[in-house]
Amino acid sequence: MPEPVGARQAQARRTCDGVLAAAAAVFVEQGVQAPVRDIAERAGVGIGTVYRNFPTRADLVTAVYRHQIDTCAALAPRLLAEAASPFAALTGWAEAFVEFLVTKHGLGAALGSDDPGLQNLHALMLDTLVPACATLLEACAAAGELRPGITAYPLMRAIGNLCITGPDYGRADAGRMVALLLAGCRGEA
Repeated sequence: MPEPVGARQAQARRTCDGVLAAAAAVFVEQGVQAPVRDIAERAGVGIGTVYRNFPTRADLVTAVYRHQIDTCAALAPRLLAEAASPFAALTGWAEAFVEFLVTKHGLGAALGSDDPGLQNLHALMLDTLVPACATLLEACAAAGELRPGITAYPLMRAIGNLCITGPDYGRADAGRMVALLLAGCRGEA
């Protein structure tokens, strides 16, 4: 008896989600140029399955980062609703943004790539994350928890610059520096 269409679609979605999760993990370990066979192996599928879902590397990279960007953006309203204060929400969101940035080996190269399939990544980040950050900053300003004149894009660029890791500067260092940056953004209580 053939499998119902709904069950096939659900299985296809699970397979696609598994490939995205595997690709995200492999990108953290090896960068965005990691071999597709490593991604397929991690997902427990054949290479053909990866290419059926994502015909080009750019499609796969974009899908992975789109999912992670959307997750980071969705965190902002949730934190505003749950945190003790808007500044606590901003701090929690900045920590998630730092985690996103420092685990994206090769994202800088992908953002600067000449591959037309990757050129939308920068716009995707800006169009999705800047409004999320702006919402947090507006709530902080309304609560008197933020110095005047702080806007989302320059703050995010500053955070991004602090997240460029190297041999003597890792994830923990980036987190500490971003915490100092946010402390400097704090309004007079």
